Amino acid sequence: MEAQERIDTIALSLLLCEQHYLIKTVCKAFPHLPDIFKASEIKLQRIGFDPEKTTAIRSGFLQKLAKKEIDWLEKKGYTALLLKDPDYPHILREIDNPPLVLYCAGKIEAVNGLCVAIVGTRRPSPYGRSVTEDLARNLACRRIVVVSGLARGIDSIAHWGAVKGGQTVAVLGSGLGSIYPRENIGLFWTILQKGAVISEYPSTSPPLRHHFPQRNRIISGLSKAVVVTEAARKSGSLITAHFALEQNRDVMAVPGNITSKSSEGANALLQRGAKPIQSWKDIVEELPQEIQQELLFEETDTETSSPQLSGSEKALFAFLKPDILTHVDELVSASGLSVPEVLSALLHLELKDLVFQRPGKFYQRKL
Repeated sequence: MEAQERIDTIALSLLLCEQHYLIKTVCKAFPHLPDIFKASEIKLQRIGFDPEKTTAIRSGFLQKLAKKEIDWLEKKGYTALLLKDPDYPHILREIDNPPLVLYCAGKIEAVNGLCVAIVGTRRPSPYGRSVTEDLARNLACRRIVVVSGLARGIDSIAHWGAVKGGQTVAVLGSGLGSIYPRENIGLFWTILQKGAVISEYPSTSPPLRHHFPQRNRIISGLSKAVVVTEAARKSGSLITAHFALEQNRDVMAVPGNITSKSSEGANALLQRGAKPIQSWKDIVEELPQEIQQELLFEETDTETSSPQLSGSEKALFAFLKPDILTHVDELVSASGLSVPEVLSALLHLELKDLVFQRPGKFYQRKL
């Protein structure tokens, strides 16, 4: 693609990222997108642009902004993937109103991998945390890219779990120069080493409320399947599941406690026909057949060998639960071991990837 055509396409995307519902209409009306900048006011208004947007398209101002955006991307070492570029994710092109431009930081190949989305509540229970981290890590170590939204809670846990085993992709509701939430800046830099962070919004775009439901169509659009691990009945994760159904993607959910409000959304999906998930294998069973055969029959070190445990490690491991946080003081009291013995055994269990340590000296068994 010629340089001017790239500038024009990015210029147009600066408008359409806020009016994504017009992308399909615009692409149909202007197969060669730069032609829109020569269109009459009447034609632009018939498509759906208001007078202000029409003036912006015809003024040349958007191209100036696009050049600044390109300069910023080059300085950062980031990439703009345009809809017609060969590296633009093929699976995302299939959806209605795909982004004209994906701004990408990190490894482009991750965006083009075999992706599965994991989404859920911003306030997960210990059970939700454990399930999410376990699923993400097991999928990633089997070369499946885990996609989520970099939000607090389940999204962040899915990313952290994935980077322990392989690649992950985060889809932002803001620009690459405006990471949100700020507490996840460290996660952002970690992901860049093992995957990619993408957005359809320009670099300085803030995390506006309406951006997040809109970006959910990209999370599902990139993925072969969407897994909801824990979500309330009005969770934004259900918006992602809705997009997935519209895009002919598989929707799956982890069964949750029927008395927990944070599981109402996931359980409602199961009532409506979503596939129940108990392990990574349940997810892989819905992927293309050649992938199933490769992964389900592929022996891995984690499956063929079990870590050897000492007596104290066995005792503590048996006492810990995957859905309950247990304080170290309770472990000392229940086991009859000394504090140094308990702390030493817990450290070895962590190193053997069998338990999680949570803030406040709480511990939780992995699934």
